[in-house]
Amino acid sequence: MEALRTAVDAPEAEFAAPEPVQQQAPVEQQAPKTRTGRVGLVLVSHSKAVAESVAELAGALIGSVEPPPLAVAGGTPDGGIGTSAELITAAARSVDEGRGVAVLCDMGSAVLTVNALLGEEPSPLPEGARIVDAPFLEGAVAIALTSAIGGDLDAVLAAAEDARGYRKR
Repeated sequence: MEALRTAVDAPEAEFAAPEPVQQQAPVEQQAPKTRTGRVGLVLVSHSKAVAESVAELAGALIGSVEPPPLAVAGGTPDGGIGTSAELITAAARSVDEGRGVAVLCDMGSAVLTVNALLGEEPSPLPEGARIVDAPFLEGAVAIALTSAIGGDLDAVLAAAEDARGYRKR
């Protein structure tokens, strides 16, 4: 959150809506390696609409910084409410730029599904994929900004931890 406060307080910061977030990608699709090789981000929610809305808000709040590689894995493949290992795996692969993938879940079975994927041998998730322990909205903003400004996986996870402890009173 400190990184977010610093970026927002910077006098030269211009706030413009970012490019739209990546949609759910086929399992075989891989993200092109970028010049920066940033940490990939996946937002996992029981609802596609919730995941997309949180991604949109997080993107808007990071301002003029180039958006990080981010994908959503919301709902089930048929458009229902729930979680899908297939959609999570596809999303993680689509944002993997070789510096790790931070996977942020909304609750319950989303967490269980990601932990099951991480526990498989070999894991279908990209090497360096880690689950993020943070509230969904605040965590999404923190990890999006930290990845966008070039933070490594440890910095992204630390920003999420900071967001988890941020008090609102």
